[in-house]
Amino acid sequence: MLIKSSALALLSTLALVGCGTEESTSRSRDDAPATDASATEVKAPAPRLAMTYDGGVAVLDAATGEVLLEEEIDGFLRLNPAGDDRHLFVSAAGGLTALDLGAWTDDHGDHGHSWTTDPRLTDFTIAAEEPGHVVPHHGRTTVFDDGTGIVTAFDPADLAALEDGEPALDTWTLDEAHHGVAVQDGHGNLIHTVGDAEARSGIRLVTAAGNELASSDQCPGVHGEAFAGDVALFGCEDGVLVVDGRRITKIDSPDSYGRIGNQAGHEDSPYVLGDYKVDRDAELERPTRVSVIDTRNASLRLVDLPASYSFRSLARTPDGDALVLGTDGRLHVIDPASARITASIPVTKAWREPTDWHEARPTVQVIGEVVYVTEPVTRQIHVIDLATRKVERSIDVAHTPNELSGVAG
Repeated sequence: MLIKSSALALLSTLALVGCGTEESTSRSRDDAPATDASATEVKAPAPRLAMTYDGGVAVLDAATGEVLLEEEIDGFLRLNPAGDDRHLFVSAAGGLTALDLGAWTDDHGDHGHSWTTDPRLTDFTIAAEEPGHVVPHHGRTTVFDDGTGIVTAFDPADLAALEDGEPALDTWTLDEAHHGVAVQDGHGNLIHTVGDAEARSGIRLVTAAGNELASSDQCPGVHGEAFAGDVALFGCEDGVLVVDGRRITKIDSPDSYGRIGNQAGHEDSPYVLGDYKVDRDAELERPTRVSVIDTRNASLRLVDLPASYSFRSLARTPDGDALVLGTDGRLHVIDPASARITASIPVTKAWREPTDWHEARPTVQVIGEVVYVTEPVTRQIHVIDLATRKVERSIDVAHTPNELSGVAG
């Protein structure tokens, strides 16, 4: 039975307090929300990056590389987009805490107003024994707790008013805790994985009240999710499940064991980029093929690469091209319609994926028309212009970068 609760205020188990380093002046515009009274209007969007390292998280001005905030946090940290193009969630022991990057643009249809303020680690934390996947989609953000099987969802727009109160939280408790993922669709229904501590087998689509609309148990080892517009995709050890409305379709891998566990979707493209592994017994397989799934006709094609890659190597460009950062140090651009490599951009030195997935390795992140790639061994973040397909500059950082995320401002 799926148990749902509404509007729960989950208290933080982390004592995390942020501090800013920028000077800012109060807004003078009549349309400035009271909760952002310290923000300053700027001429254009101001992209910002967040980077984890051993011992904390830093927020940088993406244009200058200036460090705007450093926050010390113990343990292994992860970064997750919150869904509002302003906040990230920092996953740490005990929960996920909202990190305000302090840059955003208010959209007014034919124009926008861009604002900046001091970044800060907020007091809003969603408690979790084992913080898992965070999925923003269709105006809702869903958080999965691997340790308890509790799913939490909220409206990310509410994060802009944290000084006035925390977002209203809807929660569901699954029958069995597992390493899973959940997402709310545009109708308020919930799609969640099914499994336990030993194995995972598929997904269920249920109403907000927990009534089942559809399900599939044909997805061994289900892991990860992505979207092609409103169509959801979940990876399996032998293919993928595609959820379009209430219809669930299985797409088989060309191999009996062809695992797709990490995916990159696009809101305006029917194609989903996925990894592809074929060695069930490998301690760490270093794959040299990726998958391209066409959600319109339930087809799956494989693309051969000149090098291996890691789970942090996959991304999409604004126009829908697929990106794979190879261990050859090149950023390979793939046209998903033809499933062919169209360019290979030199970015880093050649590297080898570490066995421990917690260890830092080059990571790719796309923000607007710019691609950012970390190079841990040199303590740099390389900046690639998608128009020129060249490394335009590199940002030197004081710590070895691990995870990377950001906002367009």
